[in-house]
Amino acid sequence: MDPLLYLGGLAVMFLLWIKVKGLDYVIIHQRWIFVCLFLLPLSVIFDVYYYLRAWLIFRMCSAPKLHDQRVRDIQRQVREWKKEGGKTYMCTGRPGWLTVSLRVGKYKKTHKNIMINMMDILEVDTKRQVVRVEPLANMGQVTALLTSIGWTLPVLPELDDLTVGGLVMGTGIESSSHIYGLFQHICIAYELVLADGSLVRCTEEENSDLFHAVPWSCGTLGFLVAAEIKIVPAKPWVKLRYEPVRGLENICKRFTEVSQNKENAFVEGLQYSLDTAVIMTGTMTDHAEADKINRIGLHFKPWFFKHVESFLKDDRTREEYIPLRQYYHRHTRSIFWELQDIIPFGNNPVFRWLFGWMVPPKISLLKLTQGETIRRLYEQHHVVQDMLVPMKHLQSAITRFHQELNVYPLWLCPFMLLPGRGMVHPKGQEEELYVDIGSYGEPKEKYFEAKVSMRQLEKFVREVHGFQMLYADVYLDREEFWEMFDGQLYHRLRKELGCKDAFPEVYDKICKSARH
Repeated sequence: MDPLLYLGGLAVMFLLWIKVKGLDYVIIHQRWIFVCLFLLPLSVIFDVYYYLRAWLIFRMCSAPKLHDQRVRDIQRQVREWKKEGGKTYMCTGRPGWLTVSLRVGKYKKTHKNIMINMMDILEVDTKRQVVRVEPLANMGQVTALLTSIGWTLPVLPELDDLTVGGLVMGTGIESSSHIYGLFQHICIAYELVLADGSLVRCTEEENSDLFHAVPWSCGTLGFLVAAEIKIVPAKPWVKLRYEPVRGLENICKRFTEVSQNKENAFVEGLQYSLDTAVIMTGTMTDHAEADKINRIGLHFKPWFFKHVESFLKDDRTREEYIPLRQYYHRHTRSIFWELQDIIPFGNNPVFRWLFGWMVPPKISLLKLTQGETIRRLYEQHHVVQDMLVPMKHLQSAITRFHQELNVYPLWLCPFMLLPGRGMVHPKGQEEELYVDIGSYGEPKEKYFEAKVSMRQLEKFVREVHGFQMLYADVYLDREEFWEMFDGQLYHRLRKELGCKDAFPEVYDKICKSARH
């Protein structure tokens, strides 16, 4: 009983301390306490529940039957909305805090919420090399299942909680994108419920215009109910080469070279200052050298970005073999490097050994509990942005990021942008090599001001025919937005499909004033 009394006494003292200081104070100044005591255990419970649920449903083969019922239920909700006069726009009923975006859409409170409970993997067809999934199936689910049977997605975006629907309606990228393009480019079919309640399937050959318009449309053309995605054979290991590079010109030159080499199955760069970076190239392999194996996904291992930085400090090139699924989710445990601002001692060996198995906290739970004060602080003193720019402008882009933000590390991920008719495509009719520059953290630039600095960065991206990922804070006005994105096909289809009275325009869902 003595240990229980001791723990009870500590709990009472902790609650009294919160009462004296105030919950807002504790969440802002000692957020790690709240995260470690409450959010980490809750995150584990969430993960176990959804993993077991997905496994049971798939093994029992009940998902296809339930899927058809759920689609009919969505159609019923849309037709009821229409029968009632369609007085407000429609949107999905999924709470805004459940999304991976750091912002919550205000429109959820004013629009008609259509409940979409679709989170299953429906079918894996190895003959056609296609997996059919529902929109709320996430990357953690997909990799766990596919790698267990020897398959994988050609482009498998990093974080476990990213959903297929978010990646289709928004976008997704990974270190294999220099070969396969963005997530939308590995999708071969979408199934949507439209504004009139009808169910349509679109592919490159069938309803082709809609197929091209869906990516980046953020759910403003219809409700996605299923997607068919290409799969490729997987090998158990990734042979990863770490190459430290110094000097901005050398970094950009070397990164361009390895990105153009299609023999590299994976290409990624982490830039730790204006003139220091580690460039990683990898290939899948069936066998691994025993003395070079690094199981980076084990809970007690150092966070991946810190592990990569060690090669820069030692100034040495080295090769390792990493299990495929652990490579895919190499940044998940530390949410790239965002977790170091939430749990400052999270990479400490003692913390990793004792509590690393619970990391990371769910992004959705972090949003749900952050409160208005933290939200305002993050908005003014924290950036989470991904800018997509042509590879030929990489050096000037990194320089501009340094001038406006001075946030490091920067994530560099190359991708091939394919020609098309949708919102995002190259200027000409030929594919072009682009790079995603990801900036996540607290700006060190002395004169950083969120709106002013981001608008300067957005202006630069527009001038080089680049694009801004729409999950982040977007300060563009409407005219600037449609200067950055091609809205010709999008606007025509909204008119033809009766979307103008059913869904808001994409800009009105993602602009800064639409989120908090």
